[in-house]
Amino acid sequence: MALYSNLTISEVKTNLLSGITVALALVPEAIAFSLVAHVNPLVGLYGAFIMCLVAAIFGGRPGMISGATGSMAVVMVALVVQHGVQYLFATIILAGLLQLTFGLLRLGKFIRMVPHPVMLGFVNGLAIVIFLAQMPHFKVRESGGGEHWMTGTPLYAMCGLVALTMLIVYLVPKLTKAIPSSLIAIVVISLGTIYLGIHTKTVGDMASIRGGFPRFHIPSVPFSVETLHIIVPYAFILAGVGLIETLLTLNLVDDITDSRGRPNRECIAQGAGNFICGFLGGMGGCAMIGQTMINVNSGGRKRLAGITAGLCLLSFILFTSSLIERIPVAALVGVMFVVAEKTFEWGTFNAIGKVPKHDLFVIVAVTLVTVFTDLAMAVVLGILIAALVFAWEHAKHIKVATRIDTEGRKIYELSGTIFFASTANFQNLFSPQEDPEDVIIEFKQARVMDHSALEAIDGLADKYAQLGKQLHLRHLSADCRELLHRAGSMVEVNVMEDPRYHVADDLIS
Repeated sequence: MALYSNLTISEVKTNLLSGITVALALVPEAIAFSLVAHVNPLVGLYGAFIMCLVAAIFGGRPGMISGATGSMAVVMVALVVQHGVQYLFATIILAGLLQLTFGLLRLGKFIRMVPHPVMLGFVNGLAIVIFLAQMPHFKVRESGGGEHWMTGTPLYAMCGLVALTMLIVYLVPKLTKAIPSSLIAIVVISLGTIYLGIHTKTVGDMASIRGGFPRFHIPSVPFSVETLHIIVPYAFILAGVGLIETLLTLNLVDDITDSRGRPNRECIAQGAGNFICGFLGGMGGCAMIGQTMINVNSGGRKRLAGITAGLCLLSFILFTSSLIERIPVAALVGVMFVVAEKTFEWGTFNAIGKVPKHDLFVIVAVTLVTVFTDLAMAVVLGILIAALVFAWEHAKHIKVATRIDTEGRKIYELSGTIFFASTANFQNLFSPQEDPEDVIIEFKQARVMDHSALEAIDGLADKYAQLGKQLHLRHLSADCRELLHRAGSMVEVNVMEDPRYHVADDLIS
């Protein structure tokens, strides 16, 4: 694979620096999510390193960053607490296999069907989640194991450093874009706190990141049906949450970079990464919208950026843990605050009064569910709402025009789609009691879509039959005639053929 082909010296520099910045931002996130999942911080760091590297090399979206994520960590915690970390590793392996299967079956393309309001809700929800995820950094651990909010000088120092970090990130691009502003901010704040003797919370205060190279081991769980009963439900949830967040992030990066990623390939890479994590003691993960935004905004849009981030993260664990542990958490929190602000789609507020109310409802619903429950539920709920609204609105667009032909037959010229949501409107368009003995429904501008439509036509035909009248269907498209043919005797109406209509019929169908 040509990882570095067609890269200019400027692009190499930009992607290397962006990768370093991302690696620094990955450290506190991986540690925090490890603590959420009740596993050793190194489990999260290993997972972040493996996912980042594998997805960067083999994934379908250059520039996208993967690692340990909160959306998956909150699912893992119940499994770890009840059964232990070895069951987590086994579950991650199975989740990886499920994701591999999803990609090999080429199902990733269906992410393109996610409506735009759902995407907006997803982006806004995750922006809020990223912001809220920084709040625990403003707490201090007590000797007894509890936590309390910072007060006094530590709080002022933390807030001041966060504000200064954000100021640097916003102002530096106005002066130069040669070096990512986030990296400059982290370095400046780190050196400033060290040489000025400012006491503030550091990465080392969260947990030590010192460790060795991850070692291969098979999860120590019984190979039994009982084990499968435990891990299978969690594996499906983790695989689903991981793929949804990954593919929606891929869509977002596609829009930002005006390019097209390969969702099926990304699914395979995510599956391979999680599969490997299970054997190397990592907690697995998926695409990370926060770190991805840091990378993309810093100019890291090639595979080199993700590879650099993964390798740097490993080097932090192996060689430079003492230096990385001295980085102020405030600098990383400030960077993530900027990411949250840039991720949030502020144009949503401008859309109020300009887009349909049901689209605004979908945006708000997905945003709130993302924040208060989980991403997978939010996206599924959003798609369901959007689909139901579409069906309801589409059902209103069925109309009819009537006329009497030279033979005294009443012609109903139908337009629209007959499906489950429009059958009631369809039947209300006809007047069997008042119609003549021969009635024709003209289907040039209409479609019969599902079983509910067949039942509606059959019920209408019964009404005419009970009155001793004949109902005919004319100019059905080929697919509609096939649907009626498959229904067999269920629909007992006279389908009229029109030899002069073959060419037009072919065009319609």
